[in-house]
Amino acid sequence: MQIRVLGCSGSIAAGSRTTSFLLDEQVLIDAGTGVGDLTLDELVRIDHIFVTHSHLDHILSIGLLADCVTRRREAEHRPPVRVHALPATIAAMKMHIFNGVIWPDFTRLPTAQAPVLAFSPLQVGDVIEAAGRRIEVLPASHTVPAVGYAAHGSEGAWVFTGDTGPNPALWQRLAQMRVRALVIETAFGDEEHELATISRHLCPAMLGAELAKWPARGADIFITHIKPGEVEAVMSQVAALGLQPRVSALHTGQVLQLPG
Repeated sequence: MQIRVLGCSGSIAAGSRTTSFLLDEQVLIDAGTGVGDLTLDELVRIDHIFVTHSHLDHILSIGLLADCVTRRREAEHRPPVRVHALPATIAAMKMHIFNGVIWPDFTRLPTAQAPVLAFSPLQVGDVIEAAGRRIEVLPASHTVPAVGYAAHGSEGAWVFTGDTGPNPALWQRLAQMRVRALVIETAFGDEEHELATISRHLCPAMLGAELAKWPARGADIFITHIKPGEVEAVMSQVAALGLQPRVSALHTGQVLQLPG
C-alpha cells in the first residue's frame, strides 16, 4: 500500500499544499490544493475520492479535477468518479459548490446520463471496497459533520483522523485495530489552546491527552494540518510531550509505503 502525501498543510504558501492523499493510484483521501501537482494522466486514473468534511481546504480540487478529466474519461468510456462523503457533506457541496454559480454541477456534465462525478453517501462504520482497497469510515469531531478513514492492508491499517478535536470514539475503534501508521492533526500551538478548542482542532497538549487513550503499539505517528511557518514551533511542543520517538511532522511529497 502506497500513500503519497499531496498536501498536509493547514493553509497555503510556497511549498505548502492543503490536505490530500493519493492511495495507490486510483483513490484520493480528501482533495485539497495538493491535487494540482498531479499530472493529467495521474488525475484521469483517479476513480474514487473520499472526503472527510466540507471545509474548502479539503474539497477545493474536486470541481477542478472534474473539469480537467471530463474529456479524457468520456473518450475512454470510464465511469463517474465516485465522491464518497457523509450525506451532510454531499448536501453542502451541492448547495455551495456545484450549484452553477460557484462551479458547474459536474454530477450532470457532460450529460445527466453519463456525468463525470457521482456522489456516494456513507456513514461511520461503513467499510467500502474501492480500487481493491477496504476503506473504513471512522468517527471525527469537528465544527461540521466529519469523518476520518482507515485504509486496511493485509498487515495493518493506515489511519487518517481528518480534522478533529478530542474524539473518544476514535480511540475505542483504534484499540480494536492493528494500525501501522496514524496521521493525526495538530493544527495549532499550545498558545492557541482556546482557539483549538473552539474550532475543534488539536494543539500539542490536547494531542498528548488524546494519544494517552491509545497504546500505539509501535505505529508510526505523523502530525498534519500545521499552518505554514509554524511547523518547527508546533513540533517542538510535540517533542516536549516525551512521546515515543516514532512521531514526526508529515510533509508534502512524502511517500508512505506499508505492507499489503
